[in-house]
Amino acid sequence: MSVHDTIGDFITVIRNAGNAGKSTCQYPHSNLRSGIASILQVRGFVSKFNEIKSDSGIKQLEIHLKYVGGEHAIRGISRISKPGRKSYCGYREIPRVLGGLGISILSTPQGIMDDRSARKNKLGGELLCSVW
Repeated sequence: MSVHDTIGDFITVIRNAGNAGKSTCQYPHSNLRSGIASILQVRGFVSKFNEIKSDSGIKQLEIHLKYVGGEHAIRGISRISKPGRKSYCGYREIPRVLGGLGISILSTPQGIMDDRSARKNKLGGELLCSVW
C-alpha cells in the first residue's frame, strides 16, 4: 500500500509555481489545505485564495501568489511532519522560524493555526510546515 503526502504535494505545488513565476496555482480542496491557505493569506504570503469547481465538478483551491519587487513572497516553505515521522510539540516547544520572521503552521485540537496563535491559546499539536 502506498502512502501519499497530500500536504507535502500541496506545499510543493505552491513552491514550484512561485519559482516558475506563475500568478496562480490550483490543488484539490480539503479543509486542511484550505486552513493552510487561509493562514498563508492572513500572514501575507499569498494574495488570496478561492474555492472553485473544475469542469468535472471537483472542488479546487485556486491560490493567487504574491510577489514583492518581482520576488516570490515565500522565500522557503518546508514540510516538517511527514507520514513516516510525525512531529508533535507542546506550545512551549513550538519553534520560531528565522527568529519570528517566518511562521510555523500547526494542526491543533482547535483547528489549523499559526505558531503565534497557538502560543497565545496555549495549544500544541502536530507541526505541519514552516514558511519564511
